[in-house]
Amino acid sequence: MMNYDVIVIGSGIAGYSAAIKCLEHGLKTAVVSSGQSALHFSSGSIDLLSHSPLTHKLIDDPWAEIDALPTALPQHPYAKVGGKNVRSAMNWYQQMLAANGLAMSTLPSSHNHFRITTLGTLKSTWLSQPYVEKIEQNFSNLAKFKRIVMIAVDGFRDFQPHIALGNLQQHPAFKYITIKTAKVSLTAFGQLNRNPYDLRSIDISRILRDEAQFTEFANQLLKVATPEDLLMMPSIMGNGDGLELMHKLSRYTGLHLHEVPTMPPSLLGIRIEDVMMHTFIKKGGVLHKGDEVLGGQFEDQGGSMNLASIQTKKMGEMNLTAKHYILASGSFFSKGLIANQNSIKEPIFNLDTEVTGERNEWHQHDFFSSKPHPFLSFGVVTDKNFTPFIQGQKVNNLHCIGAILSGYNPITHGCGGGVAVSTAYWVVEQIVAGLRSELLMKEVSA
Repeated sequence: MMNYDVIVIGSGIAGYSAAIKCLEHGLKTAVVSSGQSALHFSSGSIDLLSHSPLTHKLIDDPWAEIDALPTALPQHPYAKVGGKNVRSAMNWYQQMLAANGLAMSTLPSSHNHFRITTLGTLKSTWLSQPYVEKIEQNFSNLAKFKRIVMIAVDGFRDFQPHIALGNLQQHPAFKYITIKTAKVSLTAFGQLNRNPYDLRSIDISRILRDEAQFTEFANQLLKVATPEDLLMMPSIMGNGDGLELMHKLSRYTGLHLHEVPTMPPSLLGIRIEDVMMHTFIKKGGVLHKGDEVLGGQFEDQGGSMNLASIQTKKMGEMNLTAKHYILASGSFFSKGLIANQNSIKEPIFNLDTEVTGERNEWHQHDFFSSKPHPFLSFGVVTDKNFTPFIQGQKVNNLHCIGAILSGYNPITHGCGGGVAVSTAYWVVEQIVAGLRSELLMKEVSA
């Protein structure tokens, strides 16, 4: 058997946050990762709470709303964590990323900001990467730009600036700002044995590591934009080397750059995953990559139970054991939850889940409805410490975090990243407090 203090199942924001925090407390920690996380499809920003869970309306100050949740929606993960601990968690996460090469930031007010998306719409978020322009919700900081210049890379189909331009021009806040598109090209495309239209952002990032191609690209940007413009470009730099090339491009051109994520894979999201994975390994964590947890053995505790060990696909008959287990396997997208005809199932341990209504009531008739789809709030039932149940019996040493939880809607309310970080942080703090209490009791009895 392989023994750990904590085993984390899942390697998204929640899983890696919990694992890194465990290592910081000196706990021997392993992560079992079945493959790519949802970060490969993400914007690369961290949403804290963009819309009110009570009114569903856009909010400027997420903290005031979070502080009201323990009374208004006590089952919401933020309500269980508490506003003070959510603040501590988000501060820790920001500092951890910055210490490892990814300095993400929010507005000085700590309120939400808008970012311009790849479609030219505005998305409210809380924490963004260095080359994502943070637009205040009253749009007051837009006045510093004379123009917005949108860059199309000739032959690259995953960012269409004419679509973004059309959408952005319809927004009243951009009525008096000149918005234009400009096309740049790379001579390397003509030397490839494949159609450039088949290239993804990762492919172009590899090309731009070449000094000649980088310089060619940067010089073309200088021909179409000035430092008084906001230059909006697809995220095509930084795969495997973090922000190094973006910093280099900023120094070389002196331009005000705004990256937008492209069609997957998203380099902005991959940056976050890379930083967290490398931080986890650097701190001494054990990564079981490309493996899948198949199930576990439980011990009866008289009215409750403990998870004794888990089996994985690659380890075969060699079980993994730990004092505590953290389940961060995500929601439907990553198969942390599976929808059957009349039920929602957690597939690894068959944990109790919360589902309301009949199958035909799980969603709104229109996909792009103004009302939330109920199924997005379904998930695993937990107590106030995020401990789950199996047929009503508590699993004492298993903890659930992130998108697998019930009681909130991460999409409609824009809080997926914040819930992932804060529940991970809080669960680890509870684990550490319990271990310290056990140690103290042993010292007293001795």
